Amino acid sequence: MPPDDSSPGGPSHGYEFRLLGPLEVLHHGVSQPLGNSAVRSALACLLLEPNQVVSMDRLIDALWGEHPPRTARTIIHGYVSRLRKLLTPREGESDPEAPEIVTRSPGYLLRVDSERIDAHRARALINRAGNLEPAERSRALTEALNLWRGPVLADISSDRLHRMVAPNLDELRLMALEERVAADLELGRHRELVVELSELVERYPLRERLTGQLMLAHYRSGQRARAQECYHELREWLSDELGLDPGPDLRTLYERMLRDDESLLLPRRSPTGGSGCAETGVTASPAELPPRVAGFVGRSAELAALDRMLDEEDRGSASLLAAVTGTAGVGKSALAVNWAHRVADRFPDGQFYAALRGFDSERPPLSPGEVLTGFLKTLGIADDVIPVELGERAALYRSLLARRRVLILLDDARDADQVRPLLPNSSGSLVLVTSRRRLDGLVVHNGARTLPLETLSPSAAVELLDTAGVPGRARSEPQAARELAELCGGLPLALRIAAARLAANPGRAVRELVGELTCERDRLSALDIDDADTSVRRAFDISYRSLHPCQARTFRLLGLVPGHTFTSHAVAALCGTDPDTARRRLRALTLAHLVSEPKPDRFAMHDLLRLYAGELRDSAAEGESDERPESALRGLTEHYLAAADHARRFLRPPRDELDFSGWEWAVPAISGREQALEWFDAEWANIVAVIDAAVRHGWDRVVWQLVRLQFNYLMVRCPWEDWVRIYTRGLESARRLDDPDGKVLMLAGLGVVHSRSGTPEVALKYYAESYYVASTLPERGKLAMTQVNMASALFRTGRYADARRHCEEALCTYRAEGDRYGEAGALNNLAQVDQVFGHHSAALDRLRQAERRYREADDLEILAMVLNNCGEVCVELDRMDNARRYYGEALEVARQCGSTMRQAAAYLGLGDVASLRGDTAVARRRWETALSIFEAGGSPRAAEPRARLAEHGSAGGE
Repeated sequence: MPPDDSSPGGPSHGYEFRLLGPLEVLHHGVSQPLGNSAVRSALACLLLEPNQVVSMDRLIDALWGEHPPRTARTIIHGYVSRLRKLLTPREGESDPEAPEIVTRSPGYLLRVDSERIDAHRARALINRAGNLEPAERSRALTEALNLWRGPVLADISSDRLHRMVAPNLDELRLMALEERVAADLELGRHRELVVELSELVERYPLRERLTGQLMLAHYRSGQRARAQECYHELREWLSDELGLDPGPDLRTLYERMLRDDESLLLPRRSPTGGSGCAETGVTASPAELPPRVAGFVGRSAELAALDRMLDEEDRGSASLLAAVTGTAGVGKSALAVNWAHRVADRFPDGQFYAALRGFDSERPPLSPGEVLTGFLKTLGIADDVIPVELGERAALYRSLLARRRVLILLDDARDADQVRPLLPNSSGSLVLVTSRRRLDGLVVHNGARTLPLETLSPSAAVELLDTAGVPGRARSEPQAARELAELCGGLPLALRIAAARLAANPGRAVRELVGELTCERDRLSALDIDDADTSVRRAFDISYRSLHPCQARTFRLLGLVPGHTFTSHAVAALCGTDPDTARRRLRALTLAHLVSEPKPDRFAMHDLLRLYAGELRDSAAEGESDERPESALRGLTEHYLAAADHARRFLRPPRDELDFSGWEWAVPAISGREQALEWFDAEWANIVAVIDAAVRHGWDRVVWQLVRLQFNYLMVRCPWEDWVRIYTRGLESARRLDDPDGKVLMLAGLGVVHSRSGTPEVALKYYAESYYVASTLPERGKLAMTQVNMASALFRTGRYADARRHCEEALCTYRAEGDRYGEAGALNNLAQVDQVFGHHSAALDRLRQAERRYREADDLEILAMVLNNCGEVCVELDRMDNARRYYGEALEVARQCGSTMRQAAAYLGLGDVASLRGDTAVARRRWETALSIFEAGGSPRAAEPRARLAEHGSAGGE
């Protein structure tokens, strides 16, 4: 039997992934072979962000940095193909929980239970430990620390990946270690800790908290002189090496030891399970922080970011102003309160708290004067002594705090003006603000550090459902729990309400609540509970009411956007305005955290906010004549017609009469092929969604025309499933209209996708119908186009004579009409027929004619195909140097136009040339590259390199 090699607390069966040491993948406890360091690096990138899309650009950056190879995307396709094989269940096995790598624009997503990844399991244990009693906290943290088996990703050679990942995970381990020591100190284990802490302080001399813990352990063990000696050693080291003094926490502890403060001898238990005061014994007064939020999970990255901000300010001996911002219900207050408790011991002179009511639906915002009055009373100032004038009140407040190190938490601020009078001038103090607005004024004028808060990751969202509801319920229905978390959009408020509904009815299955929330019309109502102050809709209402009317209208109309992202050009068409005005409105909504801007001029909206905007729009449309949602959506659709028509012209020459260049909508600034591809890549999911919306509204002419405008992009990128889906929609629309032009183009497009994806018999059916419809039209060019298409399918099904006849007729038509581009297609197909009959010289002559015509038209995608065909014919003519040149040029042209399928064909041909010259090693590498690209694209041509590799003694994988 294989040894049990699973890590502490890890899964006992199935897959387990280890990042905290050399990268390992275990399956049922048995280590799996992973391949070379680069493949391991790609897997590590996906494991570090499970259940989230890792973009191709991020993978390239992690593996190669600023100087990736030109074939970086191709190489990554190959790595992912290998990893998919690794994660594919063996024959006879069935594992519904098995991880899988999913292609998801703009990269890949690893779908996996994060508990199977040691780094995420460690984070979960560390997060849970913060709310436990000292003994349980120590045990949980010890379990987390035991997951580290050595330096993080020790066997991966990517220095850049190490720099991106290792510091954060190393910091997480040290933080957990310090917290575990703090828990042990609370438990009175100071004597046992002396040896361990001495070694840790020697290893990490800059970790002042460890030095403070060692001082406290010595002091409680009766070694007061040794405790003070530790302080002096650190002070001398810092002075000599860095020119610094120990931080205020350590100085305070040292001074209290000099006074023989008796409270230091007694371990002080924190009622909340925190470790803040355990090692220093500092009594925090005043202590106005609200209780820790129960069931707080995740946010390790955000907590670490706040820690770094505080550490950096400590080194600079200045006060820190930090702002946590985000949309309603995202958990700003929970994060701020829990973190404030974590660092409260670093502010021995007290912690102040004020709920500023910036976005309270029932009460007006607190004025700065009211807040100052409350703080001054807390500081012992009698009512009759508090100044009436705001400026004098603020001056007295600053004077009282001048020599104090305090933490001030200002929750739910409306704007910067509400916060500024509450800022102290004391060195080393902290002001932490939360707000639904971005508070840019505090950043510009007061040097605030900002932390925008996003929704929870899928794994943290499921964990919150478990901790905030009935423990174990989510784990008993893992798939339903993941769906519920997705329906809540990772929004903590929505997740807590869902958890409360499950807790109120213990017999109810998670799947039932998922069914209730699946209906978009009722989802927000399902996320209400009896408490009037606890409602997702109510939380959104407060932010919405503060908007200017034109911003509010824009927000309502954004609920119409079918896709997940949108640009200022798209919103301009939606709202009937210009892009600059739309951009200003979107930036205002971004400031209010009602939309986000994940990339420059590309905005997004949370799913629940989208549903809320739809509700507002429906109610507004009943009473406001200017809302007209259908007109707004039509404007958005027309924008995509104009923009797609503009972008496609940079990819290939358009071969239809569609022209939307004269439409009123502004189009994005695109000036070349690369920019056009980037626009299509970024907008593809939105375009598909707009096509679906147009179908639902019965805009049949728009549907087939918008589908046709995607053809040039589809020829380059080849997303087979989307291609079939939208062209089927387009054909249905053209048939409903009985539009012959639409039918010809839609049938032709379906024929192309089936021909290229390996089903020529199906392609022939569509081509034949397209030919029949075109024969009824007066334009002979359309008929010739269908004949060239027919010929390609006839050729693939072995009907060579029929293929030649159609091509020759089409060639005559094109020459009569002076259509050199059309001639090129007919010449290429005739060359293939010549090749079959052994007329290789004639075939090469036709291909060269086609090559010249495609160069004239600047159609790089089809040019790459023709160059590959030239290479194939030269191989048959035994002209290996020419064949290699043609294949090499085809590869370069395919890279220029972004066609991965043409690149794969070129690699296949280069492998054939190398093999015929006896260079088997080079041939295998070329075939393996072709195989990985074909497999990644789902192409049936993957069988060709696979067969060559098998014939030469390799399956192409490890």
